[in-house]
Amino acid sequence: MSGESEPTGATGMKTMKAIRIHTFGGPEVLLLEEQPRPVPGPGEVLVRVRAAGVLATDWEFRAGLMPGFLGLELPLIPGWDISGIVEAVGPGVTDFQIGKDVYAMLPGQGGYAEYAVVNTAILASKPAALDYIQAAAVPSAACTAYKSLYEVAGLSGGQTLLVHGASGGVGSFAIQLAKAKGAKVIAMASARKADFVRSLGADEVFDYTQSPFEEHLGEIDAVFDTVGGETQERSFKVLKSGGMLVTIAGGRPPSPDLALQFGVRAEFVGTEPDGARLAAITALIDAGKLKPAVNQVLPLAEVRQAHELLQNRQARGKIVLQVSE
Repeated sequence: MSGESEPTGATGMKTMKAIRIHTFGGPEVLLLEEQPRPVPGPGEVLVRVRAAGVLATDWEFRAGLMPGFLGLELPLIPGWDISGIVEAVGPGVTDFQIGKDVYAMLPGQGGYAEYAVVNTAILASKPAALDYIQAAAVPSAACTAYKSLYEVAGLSGGQTLLVHGASGGVGSFAIQLAKAKGAKVIAMASARKADFVRSLGADEVFDYTQSPFEEHLGEIDAVFDTVGGETQERSFKVLKSGGMLVTIAGGRPPSPDLALQFGVRAEFVGTEPDGARLAAITALIDAGKLKPAVNQVLPLAEVRQAHELLQNRQARGKIVLQVSE
């Protein structure tokens, strides 16, 4: 820490600035408040948060579209993804030292704050190739794509992957992870986002606004779906027999009847915080095979604008909050 005095409350307790929500609603329910600084327990570290990623899940929960999600209860500090510096360590922690650059996917809350307590089981060293802003754009999106393609779909070199929502946070990582495996990638994107997804490695771009993709594509090995609904249902038609549809949309498994009808496999994937998975992603990033696509950086106090951009689908890539210098 610098030589500046620590902010303290009336009781002398160290405090921090944090965004909290006390009730579901629009972006106006995101309130910047002074909160007690958390203290790490056994197996935990205190991270001084430098940057926090903003997810679609954040605004969906805030809006009341996912009440009871992961057992989360109001009031709470939103935020899944953080990057920062280890400020203090709890009892028994030996693998992360004070001053270490780290990042993490949190279990659904705690990220929009100057400090966060993190269990070391979900913590990883920040990629040396990235700054704090870039690193905060990685954890949830990259871990979701990694688990979906590598662990569930078993994607391999020479296969063809179709990515729905290719320009989004998760989709942009899916393209790169597929290319790292040596797969061919067909990205679904509008014309104005075509150059962006090509820059990530997409071999082909299909403009879904011009014609139905299922009338032009076929014999696809795997579909990665971040959209759901009708798009997901139509995707069964483009898969080859024995192919795989993996979705992160809708919160429930794809239709088993359609999977049986087309002779394919289909699974819903939810991603949990996992330090080992994140460490594998760190290695890919530092090897130059993966990079985050940061769309916009906003200060913590402007979190409402970040939510509005995501809610209105105006973001390309990730939005990151700069929490501290």
